[in-house]
Amino acid sequence: MPPSTLSQLLSERKIKALILDLDGVITQTAKVHAKAWKKMFDDYLLQRGKQEGVVYKPLEIATDYREYIDGIARYDGVRNFLASRNIVLPEGTAADAPGKETVAGLGNLKNNYFQEVIKQDGVQVYNDTVAFLKQKIEQGFRTAVISASKNCQPILAAAGLEELFEVRVDGVMSVELGLKGKPAPDVFTEAARQLGVQPSEAAIFEDALAGVEAGKAGGFALVVGINRTDETTELLKHGANLVLEKFPTE
Repeated sequence: MPPSTLSQLLSERKIKALILDLDGVITQTAKVHAKAWKKMFDDYLLQRGKQEGVVYKPLEIATDYREYIDGIARYDGVRNFLASRNIVLPEGTAADAPGKETVAGLGNLKNNYFQEVIKQDGVQVYNDTVAFLKQKIEQGFRTAVISASKNCQPILAAAGLEELFEVRVDGVMSVELGLKGKPAPDVFTEAARQLGVQPSEAAIFEDALAGVEAGKAGGFALVVGINRTDETTELLKHGANLVLEKFPTE
């Protein structure tokens, strides 16, 4: 028996709403995030290593970024990666100067690098996602975008995509509402709540391992892994019901 298509699953499971992650699913900013993280951490580890007389292993995008940072709130990502190198820093505050040797200071420096690239190069989108969304909106599906990033709204605005989403739950709102970061399902369940649907009536679309874990933990009707980095097996292992290389249009 052939595997069910996405459209079949949306119909069979009586799904009313589509909740999509931003970076790596809608926009190609996941690559920019990864590069900004690598620059910040590699510079910091090199500097710290010289002071201590040790050599710290640089950040590997294919492994470290995916495991410790991708899809996770910024300061949590700093903390997670530093722990992998047996480094503990003071938390600091969101007002810390970029580069200050605190969790917040390093996270703020990474954000500066990210914003610089976006200003220079703009925002590239995944055209397959945009075409799929427009088609599904015409068919009556409700839509929401989620992101761990506090840059979600300006990224959507720069890409001209704000009108595609009724609801946005991002890093700014997560702080305001006290939502836990992925792999906790809070951002997804809050998006469903604002759309007025139950998790059993919504589908999640995620490229991050922590994101598909969150979708599964939230009891959503369908968790779709978007495979932009050749990780089908890992996405399925972490909770995806279906993995797509790109969004279909019919």
